[in-house]
Amino acid sequence: MSLDITQFPVLAQANTPEELRELPQAVLPQLADELRAFLLQSVGRSSGHFASGLGTVELTVALHYVFNTPFDRLVWDVGHQAYPHKILTGRREQMHTIRQKEGLHPFPWREESPYDTFSVGHSGTSISAALAMAVAADKEQAGRKVVAVIGDGAMTGGMVFEALNHAGDLDKDMLIVLNDNEMSISENVGALNKHLAQLMSGRFYTTIREGGKKVLKGMPVIKEMARRTEEHLKGMMVPGTLFEELGFNYIGPIDGHDVDAMVETLKNMRGLQGPQLLHIMTKKGKGYEPAEKDPIGWHAVPKFDPSQFRKPDTKPGLPTFSEVFGKWLCDIASQDEKVLGITPAMREGSGMVEFSQRFPEQYFDAAIAEQHAVTLGAGFACEGYKPVVAIYSTFLQRAYDQVIHDVALQRLPVVFAVDRGGIVGADGPTHQGAFDLTYLRCVPNMVIMAPSDENECRQMLYTGYCYQDGPVAVRYPRGSATGAKQVEEMTALPIGKGVIKREGKKIAIINFGTTLAATLEAAEELNATVADMRFVKPLDEALLKQLAESHDVLVTVEENVVMGGAGSGVLEYLAKQQICKPVLQIGLPDEFIKHGSPVEIIAELGLDGAGILKQIQAFVN
Repeated sequence: MSLDITQFPVLAQANTPEELRELPQAVLPQLADELRAFLLQSVGRSSGHFASGLGTVELTVALHYVFNTPFDRLVWDVGHQAYPHKILTGRREQMHTIRQKEGLHPFPWREESPYDTFSVGHSGTSISAALAMAVAADKEQAGRKVVAVIGDGAMTGGMVFEALNHAGDLDKDMLIVLNDNEMSISENVGALNKHLAQLMSGRFYTTIREGGKKVLKGMPVIKEMARRTEEHLKGMMVPGTLFEELGFNYIGPIDGHDVDAMVETLKNMRGLQGPQLLHIMTKKGKGYEPAEKDPIGWHAVPKFDPSQFRKPDTKPGLPTFSEVFGKWLCDIASQDEKVLGITPAMREGSGMVEFSQRFPEQYFDAAIAEQHAVTLGAGFACEGYKPVVAIYSTFLQRAYDQVIHDVALQRLPVVFAVDRGGIVGADGPTHQGAFDLTYLRCVPNMVIMAPSDENECRQMLYTGYCYQDGPVAVRYPRGSATGAKQVEEMTALPIGKGVIKREGKKIAIINFGTTLAATLEAAEELNATVADMRFVKPLDEALLKQLAESHDVLVTVEENVVMGGAGSGVLEYLAKQQICKPVLQIGLPDEFIKHGSPVEIIAELGLDGAGILKQIQAFVN
């Protein structure tokens, strides 16, 4: 059920950016207020990313008001902050469907709207994409403008600085808006910086700057002196020296919640030539007190009543696999001070809050820099420490070369706690952990484990800690664990050994990971044998041989793409041994999995008990 738009009289007149640009500038503050209220109510009804969008309301209004979108290109980084953008670009009435099956995508998505110029889900991509669009605009000479919006958190990624360096060198017309929400702006500083921003983006300053460049072009010594003088004077007023060195004209910081100042500054900057960077200061969660006080906790929220000023109470339930990992990490760190926990800016998501508080000297947040996080772990291993890199499956993809070149090639004992393996649900194809078993399995020296429950996860993490002959990956899913009893005592598992969970006849189901419960459910109907392999690499070849010799049909089950996954490893073994046996591989299809609840997606893909049973029956009949 959508919201009553009559409660938002100005927003009702801005169904699209074209309509927005017809409004007088004087009503934009009211529009921003209504947009924030609409966002608050719509997310309250539907769940979704929250605090980031509240912080970019005025920025979004100003960008679409000044720039001729979608002709002018607007590229969002990550996309958590793009809910106001979706509301203003014709998707207001569908906001209640966001992140739901067949509903709006959680991030900007090219297939969804012409205003979404670049599909996104991971951070640090916006400047590279925008630079390419700026080069294309220059080639076409159509007068198209290009804007990238990136947060201060994403600026920690190396890819961002690679793009900045290239953009400064190419010297094409483009604007980067740095949305900085890490500090507040005092009234005096805000007023001063607003004045400076408008001054430095204005025609007089720009004319002098560009005219001076032309005059000094043939006088390199004097030109260099003038450049240094300008940077020195500017550096005393604004923190933009780094960007100036990279070739950008830096303007700001200004108050990102002053929509009039934003519009005036953007109007000035729209006419500037060359690479420009506007630094704005915003407050994550702006306009909703609980989110302002706890922007991390309100980053993404379930359905809630905004009038209650708190999240809905959640009933105590089963621990998540992330919490199981966090507890294990604390337990092992209390026994061994050489254990070091590393995360690429996912302390909360990876269950490391308690660890960071109890063991601050053993905790390292590498920021949004997955490549650095992995090689940091490699360096620690070289010095005799025991690094544990906690990282989402989808983010480990970004550090694949480092896994191969810096860790596995040197056979370094780094433990990878690979969270969010398999279906994650509402965040969609950019976040589904669909590929990790495939891309890790082909790496030499790598040991890969997939626990079927939380106790097995705990013991596997300990196994990885004890293993010193190379890297180990323990891959587990998002969400609640299975309810299995956790044994406090930690025991290392024998490497590469699976276990029989159910004895049956004719059909042997070879399970990898937390699909075990669904596999056992199907096996009851079929009177099939079930093996929990536990290890994806190395495989328990003796167990596989035994199953192949004593059963007519083999079935592999995994929550990973079938292509190159754990089941492919089983087929490779059978082919090598010249064992001819019918094998059904059950897993994720060769496509990107859309967003929706995990239960819905798993059922649709046939990975629940009924779906596994149906696939096996169709195969054997």
